[in-house]
Amino acid sequence: MGSARFSELFGSFPTPIAIVTAMDGNGEPYGFTSNAFCAVSAAQPSLLVSVGKGSRTLPAIMSSQAFAVNFLSASGRSASQVFAGKATDKFAHVEWRPSAVAEGAPLLVDIALGYAECRVQQAIEVGDHWLFVARVEDTAVFPREPLLYRRGDYGVWSPRNVDLEELSAL
Repeated sequence: MGSARFSELFGSFPTPIAIVTAMDGNGEPYGFTSNAFCAVSAAQPSLLVSVGKGSRTLPAIMSSQAFAVNFLSASGRSASQVFAGKATDKFAHVEWRPSAVAEGAPLLVDIALGYAECRVQQAIEVGDHWLFVARVEDTAVFPREPLLYRRGDYGVWSPRNVDLEELSAL
């Protein structure tokens, strides 16, 4: 099976979008758009994030051993596009504040649905990515609608109370 078919599978359902951020040793902020993250444990709050080996944010995560996952709200669409690209100053058009517990990782409080401030527990090299399992040190959640991504397009969660009979008729 090839990577195109694999990408087709994972692109076929909507996923939440986040901007993963970290601060390097020189006090420079870095970040990238991601949909490759998941909760690991609630008993020992932890999550996993996947970072490509070519990511300019990777060295900042490796050196600081900390990062923030900024889960985007609907108002974060344009930032998602900027952080998915190769712009040199991705933080020029977003407000942020440094994390007190994740080595200064930028927190995007104005466009986030919520964020997790994390410290790396384990790094695992897999193919062309690094997987970071991290302890969640602190979080915040804001009353906003989440930004979703599917097959190259954005959407917003619109909950409906649908009973099982109505759902099966779809």
